[in-house]
Amino acid sequence: MPRGMYKSKSLRKIYRKTPGSRVVVHYKKRKPNKARCAGCGALLSGVPRERPYKMMNMPKTKKRPERPYGGYYCSKCMRKILIEKVRG
Repeated sequence: MPRGMYKSKSLRKIYRKTPGSRVVVHYKKRKPNKARCAGCGALLSGVPRERPYKMMNMPKTKKRPERPYGGYYCSKCMRKILIEKVRG
């Protein structure tokens, strides 16, 4: 029976086969939800769904799209905002 801390559904079970051909259970924290647009709430493409410790080691260019408001607004909302700014 697993320890109390491992009984939580916030951890996911990963079955691993050891070199001794024994199957053991490893517990890992689940991935966070996908990033969403601040304007319309659409899912953002180009933004990885990873835990903070993996995001820290990732290059900046892999964390968000290289455009104004990349990783915050989707491309449709970004276009609207830029057009509004230009108009006045």
